[in-house]
Amino acid sequence: MVDFVTCDIVLLVAFIVLTSIFLFRKRKNLKKEGLLFLYKTSVGLKILERLGAKHKKLLNFLSYVSIVLGFFLMGLMLYFFGKIVWIYVFHSEITQLIKVPPVMPLLPYLPQLFKINFLPPFYFIYWIAIIAIVAISHEFAHGIFAINKNVKVKSTGFGFFPFFLPAFLAFFVELDEKEMEKKKVLPQMAVLSAGTFANVIVAILFFIILMGFFAVAFNPSGVVFDTYSYSVVGIAAISSVNNITLENASYEKILSLANQTEISRIKTNDTEYVITKSFLEEQKNNKGYLLLYDNAPAINSNLSNIIVKINGVEIDSKEKLGEEIAKYLPGKEIVVTTLEGDAFKDYEVTLGKNPEDKSKPYLGIGFIDRGSSDLSAKLINLFSSFRDSTIYYKPVFAGADIIYNFLWWLVVISFSVALANMLPVGIFDGGRFFYLAVLGLTKNKEIAKKSFSIITYIFLILVAVIMVFWGIGFFK
Repeated sequence: MVDFVTCDIVLLVAFIVLTSIFLFRKRKNLKKEGLLFLYKTSVGLKILERLGAKHKKLLNFLSYVSIVLGFFLMGLMLYFFGKIVWIYVFHSEITQLIKVPPVMPLLPYLPQLFKINFLPPFYFIYWIAIIAIVAISHEFAHGIFAINKNVKVKSTGFGFFPFFLPAFLAFFVELDEKEMEKKKVLPQMAVLSAGTFANVIVAILFFIILMGFFAVAFNPSGVVFDTYSYSVVGIAAISSVNNITLENASYEKILSLANQTEISRIKTNDTEYVITKSFLEEQKNNKGYLLLYDNAPAINSNLSNIIVKINGVEIDSKEKLGEEIAKYLPGKEIVVTTLEGDAFKDYEVTLGKNPEDKSKPYLGIGFIDRGSSDLSAKLINLFSSFRDSTIYYKPVFAGADIIYNFLWWLVVISFSVALANMLPVGIFDGGRFFYLAVLGLTKNKEIAKKSFSIITYIFLILVAVIMVFWGIGFFK
């Protein structure tokens, strides 16, 4: 049986070939504008005209909603962009972990090629379907609001960037710019923000679909832990590493004595801890302390991070895991079944004594608190708020994970496009939106143009700064 990835790659190759043939045959009908080759059509014009003229009152109301949303997303995007600049400039340890250039289009297989494990796979079929949904809804919204404001839509069509795949597909709605410029500030802003408004609506709609699909297509079938239990230990208190006595312990001495592949055993005067070399290397910037794993059964057994059974009893929550472990006394040997890839593996684990109550059993796994007061972290958590990150969910039917990942990417990309599009920079709708906002406040075109020009140059300079610091981190 042919697998999904093979079919996806065949579809990708077919798309490249057919698009190349189309561009060659229609080369006389293509119009070059900047980096884009445009192929103009009249597809959808009648639909736009009908919708734009039919729902006048509703669209007039939504115009104000769209403008307010545009200002909100512009402010939010500026905040995010500022956070990104801050991270790349002042947190080089993070940039060293990010191998993907910060300015790069999301192309098929990008997470897989760069091994970005915190993102789901991204296939060509996702890419082409999401472009169609996000771009068409975005551009059609521009057209509908334009007709509502009595701005003529001259054509619709496809755009091609001949540098990707070899043609990065896009969609556009061509407005009559002369009519557009004659309109007052608010109608123009409504038309410009309409695409972003449509992207947000699409993101909300498919987020609801995503939650509903997840509820019926997945069952909780295990517990996912992301760390072993650990303690904060002062470096000065460490007396030995792998039974080698230390005097005047330092991070460098501890690191030099750590095992390369196996766990290392570190002692203070009264307690033994363990640590892996990779975890130790991550702590080179710690000041006077180390995070050391407790000498617990989980790490000593090298337990993997998805627990599905305890002595044959299925585990579907942290509460269930705690209940099953609590049935046994410290020192009792139990069988812990984990999921590793697509295979199950049994570990014979002897339970330890709970450090806080020696009479209770102890496995020694931990869960990192993902909560944050940071706005960006809260927004990211929102996209997965309907699922518990500590639970492993098993697909009910074959292909459920493929559909789920598609819906997840569609929601994330829709919202990301809405945000990025409101950057107050010339190449985005947010650039002209910003210009109109300044013009509306000052009533002075020169001030508006200078403000627009200044903020565009600042953005480009900061993008260059980000790329430089990414390059420094990448080659360290």
